[in-house]
Amino acid sequence: MTPTAVRVRRAALELFAERGFHGTGIRQLAERAGVSSASLYHYMGTKEELLVALMTHSLERLVDDAQTAVAGSGDPVEQLEALVRMHVTAHASRPLDTRVGDHEVEALSEPARAQVVALRDRYEQVWQEVLAAGLEAGVLRAEHPAVARRALLEMCSGVARWFDPAGPLTLEDLADHYVALAARLLGVSRPTRRGGADISA
Repeated sequence: MTPTAVRVRRAALELFAERGFHGTGIRQLAERAGVSSASLYHYMGTKEELLVALMTHSLERLVDDAQTAVAGSGDPVEQLEALVRMHVTAHASRPLDTRVGDHEVEALSEPARAQVVALRDRYEQVWQEVLAAGLEAGVLRAEHPAVARRALLEMCSGVARWFDPAGPLTLEDLADHYVALAARLLGVSRPTRRGGADISA
């Protein structure tokens, strides 16, 4: 990808997060990217194609990171901890991706919407499989697993709206707190640990 194409994608991500897909005009996008309106289409295709590219890139990265996280252990509690850390870290460090990914799906026409939703479902499937394994093993508890999964994802995604890297919490501390919250939410029956410290209490 050329430096100009990267600049166009970054400008689009910023504007879609700030103003929404429908609230972003081609002229605004060209100005933010530092290119002419006439040359913009050379780097992006249509505006919807640009949105799809941003969303699929973000979701594919999440799917890959989730699969890597759970591959490090066969224990459902450790897998849950790894997923929470990954999700919190990704959303706190890439808040623009989160805003666009969470709020602009409805702006897509078919079949682009189906493509993006399928990727989102693949990501949630990783979480679902970990929760199912934990419930079956008796190390996790949830009366309604689907509701628990959605609540957990919403809770962890929320850091994109408020986390400040200049604030009192480091990203690592933030992830620790969310692992502890997840453990309580899912009734972890034994401590989850990082570096020997109990973080489920």
